[in-house]
Amino acid sequence: MHKKFAALVVSLFALASAARATEPQPITICALPFVSSAPLFIAQDKGYFAQQGLKAEIKIFHAAQPVAVGVAAGDCDFGVTGFTAGFFNLAGKGALKVIGAQSREQPGYHFVGFLVSNKAYNAGFHNIKQLPGHTVGISQIGSTFYYNVGMLADKFGWNLDSIHMKPLQSVPNMIAALKGGEVDIVFLPAHIVAALTKAKAGHLIGWVDDYTPWQLGGLFTSTKNIEQHAGEVRAFVRAYQKAATEYYAAFDQRDAKGERVFGDKAKALLPIIEKYTQSKPDAIYLGAPYIDPKGRLDVKDVYKQVAWYKKHGLVDQDVDPKKFLDLRFIKGQK
Repeated sequence: MHKKFAALVVSLFALASAARATEPQPITICALPFVSSAPLFIAQDKGYFAQQGLKAEIKIFHAAQPVAVGVAAGDCDFGVTGFTAGFFNLAGKGALKVIGAQSREQPGYHFVGFLVSNKAYNAGFHNIKQLPGHTVGISQIGSTFYYNVGMLADKFGWNLDSIHMKPLQSVPNMIAALKGGEVDIVFLPAHIVAALTKAKAGHLIGWVDDYTPWQLGGLFTSTKNIEQHAGEVRAFVRAYQKAATEYYAAFDQRDAKGERVFGDKAKALLPIIEKYTQSKPDAIYLGAPYIDPKGRLDVKDVYKQVAWYKKHGLVDQDVDPKKFLDLRFIKGQK
């Protein structure tokens, strides 16, 4: 009897272990409600995470830095958002690992536009080359918006101090400041630009990709997650890549003349992107950014960003991208 009982216990334990192994693994993904996060939304709503054995929850934030902090603190398992000085400092301390790419500002693929307030536009601010002397509404010092201004300053030889940057902590606050004439200009994703211009709350005077192409954002996780759950990281990447490939085929195609074209594939994905971004189809088409179909990162540009932030005293001098880039999960990154 004892042997039979022992065998039964072993058998039940094995069945319980197998059941646990086949249960979906819960993960939390943190991101901004922008079209640049589209592969996440597609993978969630089309069941690609579930197919990889993951039970995903997407948490929405309204500034890039909190996403990085959330992953570093363990509140999020994965993050997809723009690179910031704060992100690089956290990563440099060993808290974060970049495993792939989000979107990038690629020539010919509009994403972030320059939106001037009605007050400033009526006063003659019609060209981005007039930026010195004006006030820019940004989320935070060291944010992607801050870096956009910095790249323009480098390109045109301006002194960065000649541009007043006003930190407003979030995108909704930036929008409110633009409408109220508290700032002269903001840099915002196209789906927001479209809504604001339609409402006659601002004037579009240009696009980032026409002036300063760059690797806008990354796909990242915590060092702890890689060390303890590498299998889940690989599963997440497979789902993300499947969705990114689908997005690329729908939104990043061009015709023989080099013009962007949107067909049935894009139309089929619109309801998903509309749901998460709260944007209309025309706005999504206007600013669907370039997203690499395999999630491959422009590694050289990340090194360039870190060097720029170090130069301006916003990233610690000992931060080394080589230590926080973990490129083994996605092939072909360079």
